[in-house]
Amino acid sequence: MENEPRNINLQVGVKALLKRKDGKYLLIRRSPVKYPEAPNRWDIVGGRINPGETLLQNLKREIKEETNLDLIEEPELIAAQDILKVQGHDERHVVRLTYIGNIEGEPTLDTEENVEYAWFTLKEIEAVEDLDIYFKELLDKNVISG
Repeated sequence: MENEPRNINLQVGVKALLKRKDGKYLLIRRSPVKYPEAPNRWDIVGGRINPGETLLQNLKREIKEETNLDLIEEPELIAAQDILKVQGHDERHVVRLTYIGNIEGEPTLDTEENVEYAWFTLKEIEAVEDLDIYFKELLDKNVISG
């Protein structure tokens, strides 16, 4: 019935496409243990926010936790996506905010979350077959230019 209450869990996620001075972008390969729904997919850094912290605080925390790197300037918000997921009787609505930001140095990965990293040009990213579907959606919509 349409008037039945739905159990929808609203979450907000922040992601960052991180770029270094030579114009290459950082992608990380997600752990198949921690992320069985998207095993071994290449993705960008990020995760869910902690309520009570600003979006930028959350983004900086996620970048630090996953790569041990810091943004070197204010990132630019480039996209907002609605991600609707149904799991049994529970539904999730994730609002995913994607930023682009500059970094320096090489990542040190949290290997419980990510098993590998690599640097890619934008053209190389477009050729990667096993990309996160929501990141690929942004590429397909030409939201990212470099």
